[in-house]
Amino acid sequence: MRMPLAVDRLDVLVLVDNVTDNLSSNPAGVTSEWSFLRSSGRMTLMCGKAFCCAHHGLSLLLTAHIGSVRHSILFDAGPEAEGFLRNAGILGADLGVVGAVVLSHGHWDHAGGLLAAIQVITGGRKDSVECFMHPEMFARRGVRLADGGVGEFESVPGINALKDAGAVLQVTREPALIADGSFYVSGEIPRVTAYETGMPGQVRKTEAGDRWESDELLRDERFVAVNVKGKGMVILTACSHAGVINVLRHARETFSDVS
Repeated sequence: MRMPLAVDRLDVLVLVDNVTDNLSSNPAGVTSEWSFLRSSGRMTLMCGKAFCCAHHGLSLLLTAHIGSVRHSILFDAGPEAEGFLRNAGILGADLGVVGAVVLSHGHWDHAGGLLAAIQVITGGRKDSVECFMHPEMFARRGVRLADGGVGEFESVPGINALKDAGAVLQVTREPALIADGSFYVSGEIPRVTAYETGMPGQVRKTEAGDRWESDELLRDERFVAVNVKGKGMVILTACSHAGVINVLRHARETFSDVS
């Protein structure tokens, strides 16, 4: 496979995260939510309605710049539609420019807002959008509880529902270059370390649906990579249930020719 194009700049707009950063210090190159809202004229009055909500989950709007050309993708969509849409609206996120959607893994806190996100992305232009997913993301999942029972997770939206929302599904275990080669979506991540064991206690329903079986390795986990000029490969790995070291080793091997 070809390597991703070198981009001049990568912008990361955090739409959903576990925290808000209003009282946090930030490193160079990171703009806090309140500073962004004030400087962009989106917050003229300090009130609860003006601020984003922290939520258990993740959603990132990624924009790669090559000269005057921009390519945007959505990486995850948070745990539910209301929070995703609220934060996207407050931040002024232009979802209509999104050229592809990538789901990092099949958990509700990353996929709960997926249908709403796709509907907004496609609705503004009456078009479709590619959505990159792994076949194991559609399994019914849960976690084994201390009493021996199972706490079941909300499932990832089904194939028909995603298609009805405007998604052109790319369901594959293989890597892909997307957005005209600006972004790389990994395939399955090799598990080589002895200490990164996935998500202890996770289970899924068998294909027959008659029992729960172990699913701790989360084989559907994937990362997104961007080749940023002067910085090298930038890796975005969400929860990284595959293990951060496994992710970085696989990225280093995959992009060994990228300086």
